[in-house]
Amino acid sequence: MKRSVMASAACLVMACAAQASALAQDIPAAAPTPMDQPRDWSATLIQDATGLHDIMMDSHPGVHDPLNPGFRARLDRGLAATLERAKTTTDRGGWWWAMRAYVASFEDGHVQISMTQRDFGFPTRWPGFLTAYRGADQVVADRDEAVVDAPPLGARLIDCDGVGAAALAEQRIGQFRGRWFLEAIRTRFGDWMFLSAENPWQAEMKTCRFEVGGAVRTYALDWRPTPADLGERRTRLMQSVRPDFALKHFDDGGFWISTPTFNGDPASEAHAALTAMVADMKSKQDALRVAPYVVLDLRGNGGGSSHWSQLMAQVLWGDDWMATHPEPAIEGVDWRASDGNIAEISAFLDKLRATNGQPELIVWAEDAINGMKSARAAGQVYWRSANDEEPADAAPTPPAPQLMAGRVYVLTDSSCGSACLDAVDLWKTVGGVQVGRETSADTVYMEIREPTLPSGLAEIAVPMKVYRGRARGNNEPQRPQYLIEGDMSDDAALLASIRRLQPN
Repeated sequence: MKRSVMASAACLVMACAAQASALAQDIPAAAPTPMDQPRDWSATLIQDATGLHDIMMDSHPGVHDPLNPGFRARLDRGLAATLERAKTTTDRGGWWWAMRAYVASFEDGHVQISMTQRDFGFPTRWPGFLTAYRGADQVVADRDEAVVDAPPLGARLIDCDGVGAAALAEQRIGQFRGRWFLEAIRTRFGDWMFLSAENPWQAEMKTCRFEVGGAVRTYALDWRPTPADLGERRTRLMQSVRPDFALKHFDDGGFWISTPTFNGDPASEAHAALTAMVADMKSKQDALRVAPYVVLDLRGNGGGSSHWSQLMAQVLWGDDWMATHPEPAIEGVDWRASDGNIAEISAFLDKLRATNGQPELIVWAEDAINGMKSARAAGQVYWRSANDEEPADAAPTPPAPQLMAGRVYVLTDSSCGSACLDAVDLWKTVGGVQVGRETSADTVYMEIREPTLPSGLAEIAVPMKVYRGRARGNNEPQRPQYLIEGDMSDDAALLASIRRLQPN
Protein backbone atom coordinates (compact mmCIF):
# COMPACT_ATOMS: atom_id res chain seq x y z
CA MET A 1 0.00 0.00 0.00
CA LYS A 2 1.26 3.46 -0.84
CA ARG A 3 0.23 6.75 0.70
CA SER A 4 0.68 10.11 -1.02
CA VAL A 5 0.40 13.60 0.37
CA MET A 6 -0.72 16.36 -2.01
CA ALA A 7 0.36 19.90 -1.19
CA SER A 8 -2.00 22.80 -1.86
CA ALA A 9 -1.82 24.03 -5.44
CA ALA A 10 -2.12 27.61 -4.13
CA CYS A 11 1.39 27.52 -2.58
CA LEU A 12 4.04 29.66 -4.14
CA VAL A 13 6.91 27.57 -5.49
CA MET A 14 9.50 28.90 -3.04
CA ALA A 15 7.13 28.70 -0.08
CA CYS A 16 6.24 25.12 -0.88
CA ALA A 17 9.91 24.19 -1.21
CA ALA A 18 10.67 25.67 2.20
CA GLN A 19 7.63 23.93 3.71
CA ALA A 20 8.68 20.59 2.21
CA SER A 21 12.19 21.00 3.60
CA ALA A 22 10.83 21.64 7.09
CA LEU A 23 8.45 18.70 6.91
CA ALA A 24 11.23 16.41 5.71
CA GLN A 25 13.08 17.02 8.98
CA ASP A 26 10.06 15.88 11.02
CA ILE A 27 8.99 12.80 9.00
CA PRO A 28 11.14 9.74 9.61
CA ALA A 29 12.55 8.01 6.57
CA ALA A 30 10.51 5.06 5.32
CA ALA A 31 11.69 1.74 6.65
CA PRO A 32 13.50 -0.37 4.07
CA THR A 33 11.49 -3.16 2.51
CA PRO A 34 12.34 -6.73 3.56
CA MET A 35 14.50 -7.33 0.49
CA ASP A 36 16.38 -4.07 1.03
CA GLN A 37 17.10 -4.53 4.72
CA PRO A 38 20.71 -5.25 5.64
CA ARG A 39 21.25 -8.87 6.62
CA ASP A 40 23.78 -11.67 6.50
CA TRP A 41 22.78 -13.15 3.14
CA SER A 42 25.11 -16.11 3.51
CA ALA A 43 23.43 -17.09 6.77
CA THR A 44 20.02 -16.45 5.22
CA LEU A 45 20.82 -18.80 2.34
CA ILE A 46 21.99 -21.52 4.73
CA GLN A 47 18.84 -21.05 6.82
CA ASP A 48 16.44 -21.21 3.88
CA ALA A 49 18.17 -24.02 1.99
CA THR A 50 18.18 -26.13 5.14
CA GLY A 51 14.55 -25.18 5.80
CA LEU A 52 13.52 -26.19 2.28
CA HIS A 53 15.31 -29.51 2.70
CA ASP A 54 13.57 -30.14 6.02
CA ILE A 55 10.11 -29.31 4.64
CA MET A 56 10.61 -31.64 1.69
CA MET A 57 11.88 -34.41 3.96
CA ASP A 58 8.85 -34.00 6.19
CA SER A 59 6.07 -33.62 3.62
CA HIS A 60 7.04 -34.41 0.00
CA PRO A 61 5.80 -37.83 -1.19
CA GLY A 62 8.97 -38.40 -3.23
CA VAL A 63 11.25 -38.83 -0.22
CA HIS A 64 9.99 -42.38 0.42
CA ASP A 65 8.73 -43.16 -3.10
CA PRO A 66 9.88 -46.67 -4.11
CA LEU A 67 9.27 -45.75 -7.77
CA ASN A 68 11.62 -42.76 -7.53
CA PRO A 69 14.67 -44.03 -5.62
CA GLY A 70 16.80 -41.12 -6.83
CA PHE A 71 14.65 -38.41 -5.24
CA ARG A 72 16.36 -38.40 -1.85
CA ALA A 73 19.81 -38.17 -3.44
CA ARG A 74 18.64 -35.26 -5.63
CA LEU A 75 17.29 -33.48 -2.54
CA ASP A 76 20.60 -33.92 -0.69
CA ARG A 77 22.76 -32.95 -3.69
CA GLY A 78 20.77 -29.76 -4.12
CA LEU A 79 21.31 -28.84 -0.48
CA ALA A 80 25.04 -29.53 -0.69
CA ALA A 81 25.39 -27.39 -3.84
CA THR A 82 23.45 -24.53 -2.26
CA LEU A 83 25.44 -24.62 0.97
CA GLU A 84 28.62 -24.48 -1.11
CA ARG A 85 27.33 -21.33 -2.80
CA ALA A 86 26.50 -19.87 0.60
CA LYS A 87 30.23 -19.74 1.35
CA THR A 88 30.62 -16.90 -1.17
CA THR A 89 27.15 -15.34 -1.00
CA THR A 90 27.26 -11.67 -0.03
CA ASP A 91 24.00 -10.17 -1.32
CA ARG A 92 20.31 -10.78 -1.97
CA GLY A 93 20.94 -11.83 -5.57
CA GLY A 94 23.25 -14.59 -4.41
CA TRP A 95 20.58 -15.82 -1.99
CA TRP A 96 17.71 -15.70 -4.49
CA TRP A 97 19.39 -17.29 -7.50
CA ALA A 98 21.01 -20.01 -5.41
CA MET A 99 17.59 -20.90 -4.00
CA ARG A 100 16.11 -20.80 -7.51
CA ALA A 101 18.75 -23.23 -8.71
CA TYR A 102 18.00 -25.57 -5.78
CA VAL A 103 14.30 -25.56 -6.58
CA ALA A 104 14.94 -25.97 -10.32
CA SER A 105 17.06 -29.07 -9.64
CA PHE A 106 13.91 -31.05 -8.83
CA GLU A 107 12.78 -30.71 -12.49
CA ASP A 108 9.19 -30.44 -11.25
CA GLY A 109 6.78 -27.65 -12.10
CA HIS A 110 4.95 -28.24 -8.83
CA VAL A 111 8.05 -27.39 -6.77
CA GLN A 112 8.38 -23.61 -7.04
CA ILE A 113 9.67 -20.67 -5.04
CA SER A 114 8.29 -17.13 -4.83
CA MET A 115 9.08 -14.04 -2.78
CA THR A 116 6.70 -13.02 -0.03
CA GLN A 117 7.35 -9.37 -0.95
CA ARG A 118 5.16 -9.43 -4.05
CA ASP A 119 6.12 -5.98 -5.34
CA PHE A 120 9.86 -6.65 -5.36
CA GLY A 121 11.83 -6.98 -8.55
CA PHE A 122 15.56 -7.05 -9.13
CA PRO A 123 16.98 -4.20 -11.21
CA THR A 124 17.63 -5.73 -14.63
CA ARG A 125 20.15 -4.99 -17.35
CA TRP A 126 20.30 -5.87 -21.05
CA PRO A 127 22.58 -5.17 -24.02
CA GLY A 128 19.83 -3.40 -25.96
CA PHE A 129 18.14 -6.48 -27.41
CA LEU A 130 16.34 -9.71 -26.48
CA THR A 131 16.26 -13.10 -28.17
CA ALA A 132 13.46 -15.63 -28.22
CA TYR A 133 13.13 -19.20 -29.41
CA ARG A 134 11.78 -19.64 -32.91
CA GLY A 135 11.90 -23.36 -33.37
CA ALA A 136 15.27 -24.63 -32.13
CA ASP A 137 17.04 -21.31 -32.70
CA GLN A 138 17.44 -18.21 -30.55
CA VAL A 139 16.84 -15.18 -32.74
CA VAL A 140 16.79 -11.47 -31.98
CA ALA A 141 13.10 -10.69 -31.50
CA ASP A 142 13.19 -7.29 -29.77
CA ARG A 143 15.70 -4.46 -29.74
CA ASP A 144 16.15 -0.84 -28.84
CA GLU A 145 16.33 0.94 -32.18
CA ALA A 146 18.48 3.63 -30.61
CA VAL A 147 21.26 1.09 -30.02
CA VAL A 148 23.15 1.13 -33.32
CA ASP A 149 25.64 -1.62 -32.43
CA ALA A 150 23.06 -4.30 -31.53
CA PRO A 151 22.30 -7.22 -33.87
CA PRO A 152 19.25 -6.71 -36.13
CA LEU A 153 15.89 -8.40 -35.72
CA GLY A 154 15.97 -11.97 -36.97
CA ALA A 155 19.70 -12.47 -36.34
CA ARG A 156 20.39 -16.04 -35.16
CA LEU A 157 22.57 -16.53 -32.08
CA ILE A 158 25.62 -18.74 -32.64
CA ASP A 159 27.65 -18.37 -29.43
CA CYS A 160 28.84 -15.96 -26.74
CA ASP A 161 32.35 -15.85 -25.28
CA GLY A 162 33.05 -19.16 -27.01
CA VAL A 163 30.04 -21.04 -25.57
CA GLY A 164 27.49 -22.38 -28.08
CA ALA A 165 23.93 -21.06 -27.97
CA ALA A 166 22.34 -24.31 -26.71
CA ALA A 167 24.87 -24.83 -23.89
CA LEU A 168 24.70 -21.16 -22.98
CA ALA A 169 20.92 -21.27 -22.62
CA GLU A 170 21.16 -24.31 -20.35
CA GLN A 171 23.74 -22.54 -18.16
CA ARG A 172 22.13 -19.12 -18.01
CA ILE A 173 18.44 -20.04 -17.92
CA GLY A 174 17.82 -23.76 -17.55
CA GLN A 175 19.94 -24.03 -14.42
CA PHE A 176 17.64 -21.56 -12.63
CA ARG A 177 14.28 -22.48 -14.20
CA GLY A 178 14.46 -26.26 -14.54
CA ARG A 179 12.88 -28.57 -17.15
CA TRP A 180 14.80 -26.88 -19.96
CA PHE A 181 14.05 -29.90 -22.16
CA LEU A 182 10.42 -28.71 -22.45
CA GLU A 183 9.43 -26.50 -25.37
CA ALA A 184 7.02 -24.64 -23.08
CA ILE A 185 9.80 -23.60 -20.68
CA ARG A 186 12.05 -22.45 -23.52
CA THR A 187 9.15 -20.47 -24.98
CA ARG A 188 8.34 -18.76 -21.67
CA PHE A 189 11.86 -18.00 -20.47
CA GLY A 190 14.08 -17.98 -23.55
CA ASP A 191 14.31 -14.19 -23.48
CA TRP A 192 16.31 -14.40 -20.24
CA MET A 193 19.40 -15.18 -22.31
CA PHE A 194 20.17 -11.46 -22.52
CA LEU A 195 18.73 -10.28 -19.20
CA SER A 196 20.83 -9.82 -16.08
CA ALA A 197 19.19 -9.47 -12.66
CA GLU A 198 21.81 -9.40 -9.89
CA ASN A 199 22.72 -13.04 -10.41
CA PRO A 200 26.31 -13.45 -9.19
CA TRP A 201 26.42 -17.04 -10.45
CA GLN A 202 26.27 -15.82 -14.06
CA ALA A 203 28.60 -13.25 -15.62
CA GLU A 204 27.33 -10.84 -18.27
CA MET A 205 28.62 -11.97 -21.67
CA LYS A 206 31.14 -9.74 -23.44
CA THR A 207 30.95 -10.71 -27.13
CA CYS A 208 28.48 -12.79 -29.12
CA ARG A 209 28.37 -14.06 -32.68
CA PHE A 210 25.20 -13.96 -34.76
CA GLU A 211 24.29 -15.13 -38.23
CA VAL A 212 23.00 -12.10 -40.13
CA GLY A 213 21.91 -12.47 -43.75
CA GLY A 214 23.99 -15.61 -44.22
CA ALA A 215 27.15 -14.05 -42.76
CA VAL A 216 28.61 -14.37 -39.24
CA ARG A 217 29.06 -11.11 -37.36
CA THR A 218 30.56 -10.44 -33.93
CA TYR A 219 29.00 -7.93 -31.52
CA ALA A 220 30.47 -6.47 -28.34
CA LEU A 221 27.74 -6.25 -25.70
CA ASP A 222 27.13 -2.99 -23.84
CA TRP A 223 24.99 -3.83 -20.80
CA ARG A 224 22.66 -1.11 -19.50
CA PRO A 225 19.39 -0.76 -17.50
CA THR A 226 16.34 -2.24 -19.20
CA PRO A 227 13.57 0.07 -20.47
CA ALA A 228 10.45 0.76 -18.42
CA ASP A 229 8.31 -1.26 -20.83
CA LEU A 230 10.31 -4.49 -20.40
CA GLY A 231 7.23 -6.39 -19.22
CA GLU A 232 5.26 -5.45 -22.33
CA ARG A 233 8.19 -6.41 -24.54
CA ARG A 234 8.48 -9.83 -22.89
CA THR A 235 4.74 -10.45 -23.20
CA ARG A 236 4.90 -9.76 -26.92
CA LEU A 237 7.82 -12.13 -27.33
CA MET A 238 5.92 -14.98 -25.69
CA GLN A 239 3.03 -14.40 -28.11
CA SER A 240 0.52 -15.49 -25.49
CA VAL A 241 -2.23 -13.96 -23.42
CA ARG A 242 -4.28 -14.63 -20.28
CA PRO A 243 -7.89 -13.78 -21.22
CA ASP A 244 -10.74 -12.92 -18.87
CA PHE A 245 -13.39 -15.45 -17.94
CA ALA A 246 -15.94 -15.38 -20.75
CA LEU A 247 -18.62 -17.38 -22.51
CA LYS A 248 -19.13 -15.92 -26.00
CA HIS A 249 -21.74 -16.90 -28.58
CA PHE A 250 -21.03 -16.04 -32.22
CA ASP A 251 -23.36 -15.38 -35.13
CA ASP A 252 -22.46 -18.68 -36.77
CA GLY A 253 -23.70 -20.54 -33.67
CA GLY A 254 -20.25 -21.33 -32.26
CA PHE A 255 -19.22 -20.79 -28.64
CA TRP A 256 -15.94 -19.65 -27.07
CA ILE A 257 -15.40 -20.42 -23.36
CA SER A 258 -12.34 -18.88 -21.67
CA THR A 259 -11.07 -20.25 -18.34
CA PRO A 260 -7.69 -18.63 -17.54
CA THR A 261 -7.39 -20.50 -14.24
CA PHE A 262 -8.93 -23.42 -12.33
CA ASN A 263 -8.26 -21.86 -8.92
CA GLY A 264 -9.81 -24.05 -6.24
CA ASP A 265 -9.66 -21.59 -3.32
CA PRO A 266 -13.30 -21.05 -2.24
CA ALA A 267 -12.48 -17.51 -1.10
CA SER A 268 -10.95 -16.43 -4.42
CA GLU A 269 -12.53 -14.30 -7.14
CA ALA A 270 -11.61 -16.99 -9.65
CA HIS A 271 -13.63 -19.58 -7.72
CA ALA A 272 -16.69 -17.31 -7.90
CA ALA A 273 -16.10 -16.70 -11.61
CA LEU A 274 -15.76 -20.42 -12.33
CA THR A 275 -18.91 -21.19 -10.36
CA ALA A 276 -20.79 -18.61 -12.42
CA MET A 277 -19.23 -19.95 -15.62
CA VAL A 278 -20.39 -23.51 -14.99
CA ALA A 279 -23.87 -22.24 -14.10
CA ASP A 280 -23.96 -20.22 -17.34
CA MET A 281 -22.91 -23.29 -19.32
CA LYS A 282 -25.72 -25.31 -17.73
CA SER A 283 -28.26 -22.65 -18.67
CA LYS A 284 -27.01 -22.78 -22.29
CA GLN A 285 -26.50 -26.54 -22.40
CA ASP A 286 -28.94 -27.19 -25.27
CA ALA A 287 -27.35 -24.49 -27.43
CA LEU A 288 -23.84 -25.73 -26.63
CA ARG A 289 -24.69 -29.26 -27.64
CA VAL A 290 -26.09 -28.29 -31.06
CA ALA A 291 -23.37 -25.70 -31.78
CA PRO A 292 -21.18 -26.28 -34.86
CA TYR A 293 -18.13 -25.83 -32.65
CA VAL A 294 -17.16 -25.01 -29.06
CA VAL A 295 -13.75 -23.62 -28.17
CA LEU A 296 -12.48 -24.35 -24.65
CA ASP A 297 -9.83 -21.66 -24.26
CA LEU A 298 -7.10 -22.60 -21.75
CA ARG A 299 -4.58 -19.87 -22.64
CA GLY A 300 -2.75 -18.65 -19.56
CA ASN A 301 -4.22 -21.41 -17.38
CA GLY A 302 -1.56 -22.69 -14.99
CA GLY A 303 -3.88 -25.06 -13.12
CA GLY A 304 -5.79 -25.13 -9.84
CA SER A 305 -8.42 -27.78 -9.14
CA SER A 306 -9.30 -30.45 -11.71
CA HIS A 307 -12.93 -30.72 -10.61
CA TRP A 308 -13.79 -27.66 -12.73
CA SER A 309 -12.87 -29.43 -15.98
CA GLN A 310 -14.90 -32.42 -14.82
CA LEU A 311 -17.96 -30.22 -14.28
CA MET A 312 -17.52 -28.58 -17.69
CA ALA A 313 -17.21 -31.96 -19.39
CA GLN A 314 -20.41 -33.15 -17.73
CA VAL A 315 -22.29 -30.14 -19.10
CA LEU A 316 -21.02 -30.74 -22.64
CA TRP A 317 -20.74 -34.49 -23.11
CA GLY A 318 -22.88 -35.82 -20.25
CA ASP A 319 -22.21 -38.48 -17.62
CA ASP A 320 -23.23 -41.42 -19.81
CA TRP A 321 -20.84 -40.51 -22.63
CA MET A 322 -18.02 -39.93 -20.15
CA ALA A 323 -18.70 -43.30 -18.50
CA THR A 324 -18.28 -45.06 -21.86
CA HIS A 325 -15.18 -43.01 -22.75
CA PRO A 326 -13.18 -43.10 -19.50
CA GLU A 327 -9.62 -41.97 -19.04
CA PRO A 328 -7.14 -44.75 -18.28
CA ALA A 329 -7.72 -45.51 -14.62
CA ILE A 330 -5.28 -44.24 -12.03
CA GLU A 331 -4.47 -47.02 -9.60
CA GLY A 332 -4.73 -44.72 -6.63
CA VAL A 333 -3.29 -41.69 -4.89
CA ASP A 334 -0.74 -41.86 -2.09
CA TRP A 335 -0.88 -38.87 0.26
CA ARG A 336 2.23 -38.10 2.30
CA ALA A 337 0.90 -38.27 5.86
CA SER A 338 2.55 -35.31 7.58
CA ASP A 339 1.31 -32.78 10.11
CA GLY A 340 1.89 -29.96 7.63
CA ASN A 341 -0.15 -31.64 4.91
CA ILE A 342 -2.96 -32.45 7.31
CA ALA A 343 -3.05 -28.83 8.47
CA GLU A 344 -3.21 -27.61 4.86
CA ILE A 345 -6.21 -29.75 3.91
CA SER A 346 -7.87 -28.93 7.24
CA ALA A 347 -7.60 -25.20 6.48
CA PHE A 348 -9.07 -25.84 3.02
CA LEU A 349 -11.96 -27.74 4.60
CA ASP A 350 -12.64 -24.83 6.96
CA LYS A 351 -12.89 -22.49 3.95
CA LEU A 352 -15.25 -24.86 2.17
CA ARG A 353 -17.54 -25.05 5.16
CA ALA A 354 -17.43 -21.28 5.71
CA THR A 355 -18.40 -20.59 2.09
CA ASN A 356 -20.95 -23.41 1.69
CA GLY A 357 -18.61 -25.17 -0.71
CA GLN A 358 -19.54 -28.04 -2.95
CA PRO A 359 -20.54 -31.11 -0.91
CA GLU A 360 -18.34 -33.49 -2.91
CA LEU A 361 -15.28 -31.36 -2.17
CA ILE A 362 -16.12 -31.32 1.53
CA VAL A 363 -16.38 -35.12 1.54
CA TRP A 364 -13.09 -35.39 -0.35
CA ALA A 365 -11.29 -33.13 2.15
CA GLU A 366 -12.72 -34.98 5.13
CA ASP A 367 -11.60 -38.33 3.70
CA ALA A 368 -8.08 -37.03 3.05
CA ILE A 369 -7.72 -35.59 6.55
CA ASN A 370 -9.04 -38.69 8.29
CA GLY A 371 -6.96 -40.97 6.09
CA MET A 372 -3.71 -39.10 6.70
CA LYS A 373 -4.38 -38.92 10.43
CA SER A 374 -4.96 -42.67 10.57
CA ALA A 375 -1.77 -43.34 8.62
CA ARG A 376 0.17 -40.96 10.85
CA ALA A 377 -1.11 -42.67 13.98
CA ALA A 378 -0.08 -46.05 12.56
CA GLY A 379 3.41 -44.80 11.72
CA GLN A 380 2.80 -45.10 7.98
CA VAL A 381 4.36 -42.76 5.41
CA TYR A 382 1.40 -42.74 3.01
CA TRP A 383 -2.37 -42.88 3.06
CA ARG A 384 -3.70 -44.58 -0.05
CA SER A 385 -6.80 -43.06 -1.61
CA ALA A 386 -7.74 -45.88 -3.97
CA ASN A 387 -10.08 -45.63 -6.94
CA ASP A 388 -13.41 -47.37 -6.63
CA GLU A 389 -13.23 -50.57 -8.63
CA GLU A 390 -16.17 -52.17 -10.42
CA PRO A 391 -16.88 -55.78 -9.49
CA ALA A 392 -15.30 -58.27 -11.87
CA ASP A 393 -18.75 -59.52 -12.93
CA ALA A 394 -20.20 -56.04 -13.47
CA ALA A 395 -22.23 -55.71 -16.64
CA PRO A 396 -20.55 -53.67 -19.43
CA THR A 397 -21.65 -50.06 -19.70
CA PRO A 398 -24.21 -49.73 -22.53
CA PRO A 399 -23.31 -47.44 -25.44
CA ALA A 400 -24.18 -43.78 -24.92
CA PRO A 401 -25.21 -41.23 -27.54
CA GLN A 402 -22.83 -38.45 -28.57
CA LEU A 403 -24.59 -35.31 -27.37
CA MET A 404 -22.16 -32.82 -28.93
CA ALA A 405 -23.15 -32.16 -32.53
CA GLY A 406 -20.06 -30.13 -33.39
CA ARG A 407 -16.37 -30.29 -32.66
CA VAL A 408 -14.97 -29.24 -29.31
CA TYR A 409 -11.58 -27.53 -29.70
CA VAL A 410 -9.23 -27.42 -26.72
CA LEU A 411 -7.02 -24.35 -27.16
CA THR A 412 -3.70 -24.55 -25.27
CA ASP A 413 -0.47 -22.62 -24.93
CA SER A 414 2.79 -23.11 -23.04
CA SER A 415 1.23 -21.95 -19.74
CA CYS A 416 -0.95 -25.05 -19.40
CA GLY A 417 0.15 -27.15 -16.44
CA SER A 418 -1.17 -29.07 -13.43
CA ALA A 419 -4.99 -29.09 -13.39
CA CYS A 420 -4.96 -27.53 -16.86
CA LEU A 421 -3.18 -30.66 -18.08
CA ASP A 422 -5.79 -32.76 -16.30
CA ALA A 423 -8.43 -30.86 -18.28
CA VAL A 424 -6.66 -31.58 -21.58
CA ASP A 425 -6.32 -35.26 -20.62
CA LEU A 426 -10.04 -35.50 -19.89
CA TRP A 427 -11.40 -33.39 -22.73
CA LYS A 428 -9.30 -35.15 -25.37
CA THR A 429 -10.36 -38.55 -24.01
CA VAL A 430 -14.06 -37.72 -24.41
CA GLY A 431 -13.64 -36.27 -27.89
CA GLY A 432 -12.01 -32.84 -27.76
CA VAL A 433 -9.46 -31.81 -30.40
CA GLN A 434 -6.37 -30.01 -29.10
CA VAL A 435 -5.25 -26.94 -31.07
CA GLY A 436 -2.70 -24.21 -30.43
CA ARG A 437 0.68 -24.90 -28.87
CA GLU A 438 2.34 -27.65 -26.90
CA THR A 439 1.50 -27.49 -23.19
CA SER A 440 3.84 -27.46 -20.26
CA ALA A 441 4.14 -30.68 -18.27
CA ASP A 442 4.12 -31.95 -14.71
CA THR A 443 5.20 -34.89 -12.63
CA VAL A 444 2.97 -37.32 -10.77
CA TYR A 445 3.53 -35.30 -7.58
CA MET A 446 0.49 -33.09 -7.13
CA GLU A 447 -1.71 -30.99 -4.79
CA ILE A 448 0.63 -28.32 -3.48
CA ARG A 449 0.85 -26.38 -0.27
CA GLU A 450 2.98 -23.25 0.17
CA PRO A 451 4.91 -23.05 3.45
CA THR A 452 7.07 -20.01 4.17
CA LEU A 453 10.82 -20.50 4.46
CA PRO A 454 12.57 -19.65 7.76
CA SER A 455 13.75 -16.20 6.63
CA GLY A 456 10.19 -15.14 5.86
CA LEU A 457 11.41 -13.80 2.52
CA ALA A 458 10.12 -16.62 0.33
CA GLU A 459 7.64 -19.46 0.21
CA ILE A 460 7.85 -22.72 -1.66
CA ALA A 461 5.27 -24.92 -3.35
CA VAL A 462 5.47 -28.52 -2.12
CA PRO A 463 3.35 -31.40 -3.50
CA MET A 464 1.45 -33.49 -0.97
CA LYS A 465 0.36 -36.52 -3.00
CA VAL A 466 1.56 -38.80 -5.78
CA TYR A 467 -0.51 -40.43 -8.53
CA ARG A 468 0.00 -44.14 -9.06
CA GLY A 469 -0.44 -45.48 -12.58
CA ARG A 470 -1.21 -42.23 -14.40
CA ALA A 471 -1.24 -42.72 -18.17
CA ARG A 472 0.62 -39.48 -18.91
CA GLY A 473 4.16 -39.82 -17.67
CA ASN A 474 6.41 -37.46 -15.73
CA ASN A 475 7.11 -34.21 -17.59
CA GLU A 476 5.20 -35.37 -20.67
CA PRO A 477 3.41 -32.48 -22.43
CA GLN A 478 0.18 -32.62 -24.43
CA ARG A 479 0.83 -31.84 -28.09
CA PRO A 480 -1.85 -30.29 -30.33
CA GLN A 481 -3.35 -32.13 -33.25
CA TYR A 482 -3.42 -28.81 -35.08
CA LEU A 483 -0.49 -26.49 -34.43
CA ILE A 484 -1.31 -22.77 -34.55
CA GLU A 485 1.81 -20.71 -35.15
CA GLY A 486 2.27 -16.99 -34.75
CA ASP A 487 0.70 -14.63 -32.24
CA MET A 488 -1.51 -16.50 -29.77
CA SER A 489 -2.83 -13.23 -28.33
CA ASP A 490 -4.91 -12.31 -31.39
CA ASP A 491 -8.42 -13.62 -30.64
CA ALA A 492 -9.79 -12.79 -34.08
CA ALA A 493 -6.95 -14.58 -35.87
CA LEU A 494 -7.32 -17.61 -33.59
CA LEU A 495 -11.05 -17.81 -34.26
CA ALA A 496 -10.44 -17.58 -38.01
CA SER A 497 -7.85 -20.38 -37.78
CA ILE A 498 -10.23 -22.60 -35.83
CA ARG A 499 -13.10 -21.96 -38.22
CA ARG A 500 -10.86 -23.11 -41.08
CA LEU A 501 -10.46 -26.44 -39.28
CA GLN A 502 -14.19 -27.06 -39.40
CA PRO A 503 -15.25 -29.97 -41.62
CA ASN A 504 -17.14 -28.89 -44.75
